[in-house]
Amino acid sequence: MVNGTIVNYYLHCKRQCWLFYNKVNLEDNSEDVHIGRILHELKNDDKQSEIAIDNIKVDKITNEYVVEIKKSDADMEAATTQLEYYLYVLRKKGIERKGKLQIIEKNVTDHKIHVIEYSSSMEQKMESLIREIETFLDEEIPPEAVLKKRCKRCAYYEYCFI
Repeated sequence: MVNGTIVNYYLHCKRQCWLFYNKVNLEDNSEDVHIGRILHELKNDDKQSEIAIDNIKVDKITNEYVVEIKKSDADMEAATTQLEYYLYVLRKKGIERKGKLQIIEKNVTDHKIHVIEYSSSMEQKMESLIREIETFLDEEIPPEAVLKKRCKRCAYYEYCFI
């Protein structure tokens, strides 16, 4: 079943997406993943923190926004599309909000905020993307590993390349 993490991983790295979906979870040992979780806990200290609805968990929801918090802007396309996915799922449930993507990089006092408005083109994009991801996840073997600069910080680096 597709969820926000799967959407993010699919755009970031299809191999990571397939491995994660198929329960090859190496993230528990990742320092970057651990830091991300701590940042979420520190930012989400009020009563409107992390809301679970069906197969999604949004970091925060207010009267105006669905908020997604990321520790860096390393892959804005994946982070933005993950937030768009949340807006899509919530809209299907009758919950209409704007999206707010907050980047809380360490050692940066001016945190970046990106606001996303829902649109009909976003709905079409999500429906197409969900079908594409579901077809991809049905594959019996993961795609080949492709070494990129960002791979060295990935929880799956040793699995893929060592």
